[in-house]
Amino acid sequence: MSTQYESLKIATLYPDAFHVAAPALTVGREVWPRQPGVFIRAAQANETEEVEESADADKPPRELSRELVAGQFGLVPRWVKSASDAKLRSTKLVNARSETVTTSNNFREAWLAGQRCIVPMRAFMEDDWRSGKAVPTRIARVDGEPMGVAGLWESWTGAEGEIIISYTLLTVNANSHALMSRYQQPGNEKRMVAILNEGAYVAWLSARPEKAREFMRAYPANWLTANPVEKSR
Repeated sequence: MSTQYESLKIATLYPDAFHVAAPALTVGREVWPRQPGVFIRAAQANETEEVEESADADKPPRELSRELVAGQFGLVPRWVKSASDAKLRSTKLVNARSETVTTSNNFREAWLAGQRCIVPMRAFMEDDWRSGKAVPTRIARVDGEPMGVAGLWESWTGAEGEIIISYTLLTVNANSHALMSRYQQPGNEKRMVAILNEGAYVAWLSARPEKAREFMRAYPANWLTANPVEKSR
């Protein structure tokens, strides 16, 4: 279960890798559950844009535009009743199993509504238990480029009008993965975040729900590198 990841700290990486502007807010280097982070989603069209597009049927479709959105790491389902309950649940909803998103009460509504997103990161953290002790390990792309991880986002509104924008990372089975099978608690199913290929970003954000499952696959082990995190003295 990936509960911590490293954000992008170089502003130019956002437009260069994801074609969105750098975030206006300050995002911490390490993002943990219930902390602020950013995600990329298809730009939300307003009513005027929708009317203009439907009125001109011969106009070729525009390239999907994307927007960077600030949100809380750890999804808050719409059915949550209170802000206090949202805080308790969100820490446990930082990951969503791709195999059960259509049946999970926590993620089903977001999945069926097409509320998919891309979470930009430099690396994610996993524990290596092979020595008998948890050794924090940083997992990143071999080429050092940013990763775009598939996720879901949600907007929760409380009874008093408070709004929480949140997101979760989608995961896939990694029991047979040459790299990721080494990590996480012994005896547990191995999981890894669903890392998207750069050329699949637009398709992932615009795909129909039944087609979106095709993007849920393990990232090649030889494209990733893992390094133990040195503790500061």
